[in-house]
Amino acid sequence: MLAVECDDDVVVNGEDHVVVFASSDWAERGFCRECGSHLFYRLRQGGHTAIPVGLFQEYENWQLTQQLFIERKPSFYSFAEKTRHVTGEELFAEFLANHSGSDST
Repeated sequence: MLAVECDDDVVVNGEDHVVVFASSDWAERGFCRECGSHLFYRLRQGGHTAIPVGLFQEYENWQLTQQLFIERKPSFYSFAEKTRHVTGEELFAEFLANHSGSDST
């Protein structure tokens, strides 16, 4: 998924059309109840939300900065930009390091 990371509270207009699925112990995904479009992936704690880039109308000044779960990347999938490559193991280690000592356990 090519997504924009949002660390602040995200406001979803038309929440009565959104259904949320608990995809893991730590995260959930939001979908449109009417058409099934994927709207977001968010952590249950920590204020992080990832929104598919295709949902935005303006994106001219954005930069591709990192690729997550790089070990799962298909061999034909390649970007020209130099990005930070993060494995799933590294991502979870960073998350735990940033949230240790909080009530997120």
